[in-house]
Amino acid sequence: MSDESSSPSTTSTVAAELIGTFWLVLGGCGTAVFAAIQMTQANDLDIAVGVGYLGVAIAFGLTVLTGAYAVGHISGAHFNPAVTVGAAVSGRLPWAKVPLYIISQVIGGLIAGALIYIVAGGKDGFEATGQMAANGFAEHSPDGYSLVSALIIEIVLTAVFVWVILGATDHRAPIGFAPAAIGLTLTLIHLISIPITNTSVNPARSTAVAFFNGDGAPGQLWLFWVAPIVGALIAGALYGPLFGGKPRTSAAA
Repeated sequence: MSDESSSPSTTSTVAAELIGTFWLVLGGCGTAVFAAIQMTQANDLDIAVGVGYLGVAIAFGLTVLTGAYAVGHISGAHFNPAVTVGAAVSGRLPWAKVPLYIISQVIGGLIAGALIYIVAGGKDGFEATGQMAANGFAEHSPDGYSLVSALIIEIVLTAVFVWVILGATDHRAPIGFAPAAIGLTLTLIHLISIPITNTSVNPARSTAVAFFNGDGAPGQLWLFWVAPIVGALIAGALYGPLFGGKPRTSAAA
C-alpha cells in the first residue's frame, strides 16, 4: 500500500486510486450515515439496532483491506493523500506522481460523498446538514474535543498508520498480510478517535463529505489536511533512518 507497482499505466493508476478511494468513502462514511444509528420498536420500546462506532470502525478497515487486495498491485492502494505523501517522503513513490495520486483520490472521494448524499436524500425527513459523517473539532467534535486535541490525535494516528503501511509493505515483512495489517490498523484508529474527530487520518475522506455536510465542516477542513499530512511527513521521514528496508512490489504481496 505504500509503493507503486511495476510500471502500471497512468490510466490504471488513476482508476485504481479513484475507485479505491470511492470504495473507502462509500463503505466507511456510508456505514456511518446509513447504519451507525438505527432504531426499531419491540413491545412499545425503542431498541437501537445500528452498528455504532464499532461497526463504522470495522467498515473503514474492511474497505482498505479489500481495496488493497484488489488494486494494491496496480497503484499501491494508497486511497489517501497522506499515505501518498508518506510514500514519497520515504522514497517509495516519485514526487512527480504525487499530484496525480492526490487528484484521483479527492475526485473518487467526492463522487462517493455525492452518492451518499443522493441516496440518503431518498429517506423522508433526512437532513444532510450535520449528518454526513464529517470530521470536526470543538462544537463539531462528536464528544466536544478541542482543536488542540483534534490536531494532536490526527497527527499521531496518521503517523502510526503510515508507519504500519511502510512496515507491512517492507520486503522483510511476512508476505501476503499487508492489507490485513493495514485494514486492522485503520479499524483500531477509528475505535480510538471517532469520539474525538469522527476520525480522518485521510484528507480525501474528509473532503468527500465536508461540503455536503455543511454545519461548520468546510471551515474546519483545513485541520484534516494539515494534521494528516504532518503525520505522514513524520512517519515517512523517520521510517528509513530508524528501520531501513525497502518495499515489495505492492501492498497485496
